[in-house]
Amino acid sequence: MKLREKIIQRMDDLQRMMENNEHLSNPDKVAIQISSVSKFWSALDDEDRDYIHGARHALEEKIEWRIDNGN
Repeated sequence: MKLREKIIQRMDDLQRMMENNEHLSNPDKVAIQISSVSKFWSALDDEDRDYIHGARHALEEKIEWRIDNGN
């Protein structure tokens, strides 16, 4: 598996966890997932880095993750 494929898979897993608010019900699991993708920090694009920052903030502050679809 190529590096970019690993990053995409781990980011997809993190997104699924966040959308299911697992950071509230299982914070350790989400923290591990954040760490597993953060180790590729230098290869991440700005969008992925921003997402990780937001996920880490929601985890630390125990904030519900809601998706704003523009409505």
